[in-house]
Amino acid sequence: MKNTIHQGLLAFVAIVAMSPFAFSHDGDTHNEAIASMFTGTETTAAKTVLAFHKALETGDVETARNLLVDNVLIFEGQGVERSAKEYASHHMLSDIKYLQAMQIDLIEHHVHEYDGIATSFSRSQLTGTYKGKSIDRASNETITLIKRDSQWKISHIHWSN
Repeated sequence: MKNTIHQGLLAFVAIVAMSPFAFSHDGDTHNEAIASMFTGTETTAAKTVLAFHKALETGDVETARNLLVDNVLIFEGQGVERSAKEYASHHMLSDIKYLQAMQIDLIEHHVHEYDGIATSFSRSQLTGTYKGKSIDRASNETITLIKRDSQWKISHIHWSN
């Protein structure tokens, strides 16, 4: 009986290994999979998120602040900031210094616009040296935006590593 189970398992492995699907890699399918990792990135809400990222990465405090609603809610690690004023006077400057020290590679980004609300979901790989420490970590980000006076503003950010 043990030998029969072993032979059956061996036959299954051999069939799977010889299957044309086991080693096929259709270039178009691969490209489609990569393209599906970036959806909605041409929307105006996505452009707002990218402008916010660029403002932080270049140290443009005024632009970063202006892309947030006054009562923005920001979750990062165990911390929370409950207004744009609090973020700008507290954690924004350290975020700028950190991001300026990092090489940021966007892995995935999806943006969905609804009726006056949008969500942005992204994953990035951050590498670099910050405060003498070597950094190589994945980062997840969720941003919620609301449309006010035909302009998208960030109302919530959740960052996690």
